[in-house]
Amino acid sequence: MKTRMQYIFTGCVQGVGFRYRAYHAAHLLGITGWVRNEFDGSVTMQAQGEARNLDAMIQMIEKGSYVAVDRVDSKKMPLYADENSFKICG
Repeated sequence: MKTRMQYIFTGCVQGVGFRYRAYHAAHLLGITGWVRNEFDGSVTMQAQGEARNLDAMIQMIEKGSYVAVDRVDSKKMPLYADENSFKICG
């Protein structure tokens, strides 16, 4: 069953390839959505797919070199029926 989640990552998450890792993990796992850097140094991501794939995506991102996630806040979001890709924004 598809679900959509919004994640806010804090820690050492900008300037370390975080968005690039998220983009490639999404493509490998068939996840749609987007990821963007925020002005406060955090990264926001909305991702839509199977729950197990969303969990696997988070693990893939956190295992990356130089990435050091201190905290992840998440909440469920409404599904986007027509979304068909994953994008890096801003």
